[in-house]
Amino acid sequence: MAGNKENKVKYNIKNVHVAKQTETAGDSGTEYTYDTPKNIPGAVSISLDAEGEISTFYADGIAYFVTSANNGYSGDLEMALIPSWFREEILNETLDDNKVLIENANNNTNPFALLFEFDGDVRAIRRCLYNCTCTRPSIESETTEETVEPGTETLSITNSPRADGLVKAQTGPDTAANTYDNWYKNVYVQAASAVRTALDADENAGQ
Repeated sequence: MAGNKENKVKYNIKNVHVAKQTETAGDSGTEYTYDTPKNIPGAVSISLDAEGEISTFYADGIAYFVTSANNGYSGDLEMALIPSWFREEILNETLDDNKVLIENANNNTNPFALLFEFDGDVRAIRRCLYNCTCTRPSIESETTEETVEPGTETLSITNSPRADGLVKAQTGPDTAANTYDNWYKNVYVQAASAVRTALDADENAGQ
């Protein structure tokens, strides 16, 4: 059966969501859980470069073996304004008794999953980047002149592979409707049973 139609182009970032990530030590290694994704309105732009170098092993006078490391992505996310809840939950600023947000150099930022989408000529492409960290946004603004030009805030984001290797997830033309429609209700993670089934299949094939 033929698949659904592919997008030809993508444009316009929107629907930025963030879900706080929690890591715990389990019997089989690090376990990851995520809070319910929260929307950050006002997406302006995103630019993330792939991280990882190509390593080449030479033998017999040729490039005998070539590998490409996947170290995730890094770059900038520009937003109209970073909301207070993000400063509390991710940047780890604290709210004092007078409801004033306090930034303390002794508080480390928390990891999170970053969800967003690009419009396409057929339908939007939805993405989820796991195990993200970010820097604090700079403080800057300009005086108002004849016209008001809103300032923006930029987060420098690093998306690193999780301990189990997961980097990101992305919808495609044949993504199940239920998964696509509920993308922002929970952080999508491939079922552990599916991973185990694939590993078992590989092991059986080698016997």
